[in-house]
Amino acid sequence: MSDAAATDFRLPRRQVRLDTLLRLRWLAALGQLAAIFIVQQGLEFDVEVVPCLAIIGFSALLNLFLQLWYNPMERLEPFFAAALLAINIIELAGLLFFTGGLQNPFSFLFLAPVLISATALPIRLTIALGLLAVACASVLVFFSFPLPWDSDDPLVLPPIYLFGVWLSIVVAIGVTSLYAFQVAEEARKLSDALAATELVLAREQHLTQLDGLAAAAAHELGTPLSTIFLISRELEQDLKDQPQFAADIRTLREQTQRCRDILGKITQLSSSGAPFDSMPLSALIEETVAPHRDFGVAIKVRIAVSGTPEPIGARNPAIIYGVGNILENAVDFARESVEVNAWWNAESVEIVISDDGPGIAPDLLKRIGEPYLSRRRETEEVRGSSGGLHSGLGLGVFIARTLLERTGAKVSFTNRVFPDHGAVVQIVWPRNRFEVKEAAPALT
Repeated sequence: MSDAAATDFRLPRRQVRLDTLLRLRWLAALGQLAAIFIVQQGLEFDVEVVPCLAIIGFSALLNLFLQLWYNPMERLEPFFAAALLAINIIELAGLLFFTGGLQNPFSFLFLAPVLISATALPIRLTIALGLLAVACASVLVFFSFPLPWDSDDPLVLPPIYLFGVWLSIVVAIGVTSLYAFQVAEEARKLSDALAATELVLAREQHLTQLDGLAAAAAHELGTPLSTIFLISRELEQDLKDQPQFAADIRTLREQTQRCRDILGKITQLSSSGAPFDSMPLSALIEETVAPHRDFGVAIKVRIAVSGTPEPIGARNPAIIYGVGNILENAVDFARESVEVNAWWNAESVEIVISDDGPGIAPDLLKRIGEPYLSRRRETEEVRGSSGGLHSGLGLGVFIARTLLERTGAKVSFTNRVFPDHGAVVQIVWPRNRFEVKEAAPALT
């Protein structure tokens, strides 16, 4: 189970499609044209129309070239996507230069390319684009054409106001970009971890399907092997006076018997039946505990029998993997023993796994199960802060917790009450979610 959880499931950072950036650039060009038209014709302000239209025309020609020369569905490398966003910033700075600089309320559009980069591109490129936007805004503080306004009553803003606008743009670029980057990074981590969860569940389902196929193969091969065994035994009796044939017939019978023995072992290993056969709670616990008994840690299993019948659930790979992963973490960090306690009543089914290890740092209890995909560095930091913590607090526990919660379980993590020490994991199902009614026997 640890092999699956330890695999690096991280997906490459998402790349931006060219079509996405082109759509945004066309939208910007149309908006810029509309703004110039409204100011020039609607408000009747003097605008440097020719240079503004030249900048917009250059943007449109670049869009057409990219749309015709390249496949719009192509995903751009981060550097080329950042180059297009940088061109957006420079084009916006050029338009603002001819329309009032930072006095223009549209100067806050410097944020847009940087935010796009923060959600889709590496952090170093986002920082570079942020510095470019700040540099363009800084130039516009000192150099720009006057803001289009009524010539009879010109608008003159004090320098302190322009400095405030510049400072607000700089702060907004830094704060909003950082926020967008954090949100996008958390979404990427969650997406990657969910992909890992699906892969682990697929592996577990594949293993249980192999178990069912082995049982079916053993059943199907049993009849012809029995026939071969009987015929070979009869031939051995008939040809016992012919040594040249008797030895070969005896070898054939022995090898047939060996095949039957092997199929018998496979049938015993697959005695649980098909992948969706039911199994009682005690059998589920024994199946998850058995692989961890020979690691020098005593595993004590206690099953409290109540007045209600023992719950019988499906042989669910998600439950087997989830409980097994949590048990494996407990065994890894226990000093001497691990306890697995289970009980049930008419409403719920509960499994509690506890160890006598160092436990979980109190400040991390509420964060357990987050997909820490940069596992090595963060695990070392976590261990250093807690004096020894479950390494599975990253992707492994996230997968286990997600799989268990999909089956209807509620998973909670606590520590033992002082003076005892160790971690405690409680897994509780509503009984109607855990239990599966046994199918009626087929008529023969």
